[in-house]
Amino acid sequence: MSALAFDALNVFLLACLVVTGLAIARLRGLFAVAMLSGIYSLLSASVFVLLDAVDVAFTEAAVGAGMTTVLFLATFGLTRSREHAAPHQKRVPALLVAVACGGVLLVALSDMPPFGAADTPVQTDPITERYVETTHEEVGIPNMVTTLLASYRGFDTLGEVVVVFTAGIAVLMLLGRCSRERAEDES
Repeated sequence: MSALAFDALNVFLLACLVVTGLAIARLRGLFAVAMLSGIYSLLSASVFVLLDAVDVAFTEAAVGAGMTTVLFLATFGLTRSREHAAPHQKRVPALLVAVACGGVLLVALSDMPPFGAADTPVQTDPITERYVETTHEEVGIPNMVTTLLASYRGFDTLGEVVVVFTAGIAVLMLLGRCSRERAEDES
């Protein structure tokens, strides 16, 4: 793929992400929001694939598009199908909290090294050179990040997957318990 086509595809996916995000913010129908959230996650996973972060793309697709959408749909049995607009008195504090969080993130961003800087701790650590030189020969996977996560840190990655899976099962169990209690109260 040429650099121009690669850039055009990235811009197209970014535009789709922005449009989907704005649509999510504007909608009041919760089913449509859940479906668009799944689409947003799949678009994000596509961006990660283009950036050769296939492992992150799988996680985003599984957790973002799969698990989160299922949890949204399971929650619909316990809530209304449409969101009611919040009164203006409640919108101002929410806006202030969002602006404060954004300010904290911008302050934290100023402490990060420039993107692609060669003098960051990750680049200057001695183990980095070993991984760069030997991972392809040792494992045979062309993507170094995937090699590190799937081979060298396989048990750690498995542990993360187990934690996410356990959290999802716990939430589904809580939702099932709440719906049973609700059904018992109605009868």
